[in-house]
Amino acid sequence: MPIVNMKHMLQHAYDNRYAVGAFDLVSLDFLEGIMKAAEHCQSPVILSLAESHFDHFDFDLMMPAVEAAAKRAQVPVAIHLDHGASLSSAIHAINQGCNGVMVDASHAPLPDNIRLTREIVEMAHGCGVAVEGELGYVPGVEGEDAERHPGAISYTSVEDAKHYVTETGIDFLAVSIGTVHGRMRGEPRLDLDRLEQINKALGIPLVIHGGTGLSDEQFGHLIANGVCKINYYTALADAAGARITDNAMQGQAGYTALTDGTSDAIAREVERCMRLWGSAGAADAVLAASEPWLPVEHLIIYNVQGLDEDETRAMMAEGRRVLGSIPGVREVITGKAVKDDADYRYAWVMHFCHEAVIDSFRNHPDHVAFADNLFRPVAAGRISIDYQSLK
Repeated sequence: MPIVNMKHMLQHAYDNRYAVGAFDLVSLDFLEGIMKAAEHCQSPVILSLAESHFDHFDFDLMMPAVEAAAKRAQVPVAIHLDHGASLSSAIHAINQGCNGVMVDASHAPLPDNIRLTREIVEMAHGCGVAVEGELGYVPGVEGEDAERHPGAISYTSVEDAKHYVTETGIDFLAVSIGTVHGRMRGEPRLDLDRLEQINKALGIPLVIHGGTGLSDEQFGHLIANGVCKINYYTALADAAGARITDNAMQGQAGYTALTDGTSDAIAREVERCMRLWGSAGAADAVLAASEPWLPVEHLIIYNVQGLDEDETRAMMAEGRRVLGSIPGVREVITGKAVKDDADYRYAWVMHFCHEAVIDSFRNHPDHVAFADNLFRPVAAGRISIDYQSLK
């Protein structure tokens, strides 16, 4: 059960006035450090993978490790795509295992932001996946992420926020009130009055991008005014970099010697944030309040009429291609019975990310076209079942 519904996790934080850290990771050292801190202080946590960081790691290779870490955890975990670039990015992230997505259209005019975000919401909600939208623009100033977020700050307005949330149906809203991606220059100046008004107008979980550099007092004000998800990366990168620098100054050489202790340095900073933001000790309460994130297996066993073996294999190959790209379908497996005298000769096994996909998959136009034109006319006496594993 450690992977939980992200919407339930953040609603619990919103209702109980604390914030969950969404810690961006770029390597296994980050993943290990984040999870070590979460376990140590019994905190819910969001493992965040930002598309703006994909130059630093292979997302498809990283996701199995992220899922493995989440599944073996004793604390509630959500897995989030941060700053996705497109609808296809969100679909790919969901099909790889993310149960929260954010596609950043904050740089676009409001009507375009609404249109793209609404597309994301319709797709993701059909997979049971929560969606974060962003309104206003949070620029970069200094640090690793600064060049990825150019331009001037654009503050979120209350009226635009109300219109945006109503028109898109998002679950959480990232607001721009004075934070920046990367490091701050000088003393941070936050528009807390604006944040208070947005929170009163919306009543949904709010998100802050650019948490590095804020004071303890400022974090307290943010959380008191509806912020329950804080994106955090630069300070973690700085902690890891400082450890590597220290190792080098002590005469260490070679990759493993230089990176020795980086996960511990990251863990210390993550744990400091969790205790400061009030999520430490909340793990059991979140587990009790949240739906477990459980996959569904869609199984079909069938026989074929009117096709030879090569034609049957071609039909299954086309099904793997078409059905495997539908949102929420994590894997499509086709098989043939080992024994020739089996009652059913062929099988499909499809892994859905969530129970919600049963309906969205059934009604998806690509599935309907494949099933009506290529599969059902030749699949006689088929049996199908949707099930969840029992442990």
